[in-house]
Amino acid sequence: MQAVPRARGGWAAAAGIAAAGAGVAVGELAAGVLSPSLSPLTAVGGAVIDAVPPGVKDWAISVFGTADKAALLVGMALVIAALAALAGVLEYRRRFTGAAVMGIFGLAGAAAVLTRSQMTPMSLIPPLLAAGAAVVLLRVLVPRLHAWDVSMPVHPTASQPAAAAGTTAGPVAAQSRRSFFQFLGVTAAASAAGGVLAGIWRGATMAVTEARARITLPAAASPAKPVPAAAESGVAGTTPLVTPNRDFYRIDTALSVPAVNPDSWVLKVTGKVAREVQLSYADLLAKPLTERHITIACVSNGVGGDLIGNARWLGWPVRELLALAGPQPDADMVLSRSADGWTAGTPLEVLTDNRDALLAVGMNGEPLPLEHGFPVRLVVPGLYGYVSATKWVTELKLTRFADDAGYWTPRGWSERGPIKTSSRIDVPRSGRPVNAGTVVFAGVAWAQHTGIRKVELRINRGPWREADLATGISADTWYQWKLDVDLTPGQYEVQVRATNHAGELQDETARPPAPDGATGFHTVRVDVKS
Repeated sequence: MQAVPRARGGWAAAAGIAAAGAGVAVGELAAGVLSPSLSPLTAVGGAVIDAVPPGVKDWAISVFGTADKAALLVGMALVIAALAALAGVLEYRRRFTGAAVMGIFGLAGAAAVLTRSQMTPMSLIPPLLAAGAAVVLLRVLVPRLHAWDVSMPVHPTASQPAAAAGTTAGPVAAQSRRSFFQFLGVTAAASAAGGVLAGIWRGATMAVTEARARITLPAAASPAKPVPAAAESGVAGTTPLVTPNRDFYRIDTALSVPAVNPDSWVLKVTGKVAREVQLSYADLLAKPLTERHITIACVSNGVGGDLIGNARWLGWPVRELLALAGPQPDADMVLSRSADGWTAGTPLEVLTDNRDALLAVGMNGEPLPLEHGFPVRLVVPGLYGYVSATKWVTELKLTRFADDAGYWTPRGWSERGPIKTSSRIDVPRSGRPVNAGTVVFAGVAWAQHTGIRKVELRINRGPWREADLATGISADTWYQWKLDVDLTPGQYEVQVRATNHAGELQDETARPPAPDGATGFHTVRVDVKS
């Protein structure tokens, strides 16, 4: 490993700091899009806070007071700068050693993300992007520094007269030096600009995240019934009956998650009403809240898809709010509006009948995650989300389908979007070999707000066999099912269908999601080995 001249070592350290700074900015900007409630810096900071002994925390609070988080960020910045400088020097001495240090940065950030409760699969991308950007920039900067070195004028020797020694080296050295400084300056400027933008972008989100952490949800006036023990099929690999928040699907049009402060949030009920109503977050939490398990699904969910989830929601029935406003007789639709401007058109009758359509504030026992609509969203059993499940909701406008349309209707999707009866095979996965003998098939079926009466399977287009249907939580949730089938070695096509409580059989015709939801039987192909 070569020695590093003092001056060149300083510039190598500067290159490392600039590359790391730009990488951090890339990671924070990426988190603003992919993981608004969790960024690499907040994940590392949270992991540090969790790891330090209580005495150190107490000391930090006593010394820095309410500025303890700022002090932590400054300390993190200094540590990152020191390690980045070391990475720059190492890369100057031996190629790829500093890049390896930058890579370890990314893995450490990803490891910190894994420790946080807000973690989603998308949260792992920003720290890896940050490390990748830092490595690329370091690998661009350090070679320019080496080019400066080799172009420096040499000292004259007996075999090389002084006139010849620096004849062309001086201009080449100046050009190499200029190239290094130009790229270093651009990297540093981009890092600073990205940091400022990320700070502006994430500042509001972090404030809302902190506000969310301070919320204690009230107990439900009408709590959810306990989940029956018989509601679980007990088959490994089957989709969980209740979907954890971090695994719940997210489909929306928000490029970045809206940061809505619950202290300033207001819901307005307008349009064709006897009286307009405004509701604050505190007003909503003071209402007698209802807690229910409800399965919701995206209309884009293909046959056998996973854009569906079941959660325990806490909220106030929408019908009670609308009763306060007094809908006019000619109103037949509620146009709900999100904080980011997105809209959904929901039939008025489904928000005023006896179903548990909720202004939801809680999800699986905690305040709504930012990605799922914090502070308040709509949850309506029986309708696809594009006409009902408005996140970050700020307005309910009573209107008519003849006069208004939600975001997706002008784009070719149907007006009303009732969920279709459907079913899915979770076990075994299509294409995976299984052993001959008794093969356990299992999955889920749903017909929200109607319920499932039975589930059937057929093998190689043979007769239908009725599966064991688990006890449902309610008509508004999916049901688990299973069926044991004795199979000899060979190739098998297995299909599933469901019948809802109204006696309606699942539609066999294969149709795409547009314009009102996919239909067809989920089909898997199983290779049975001897």
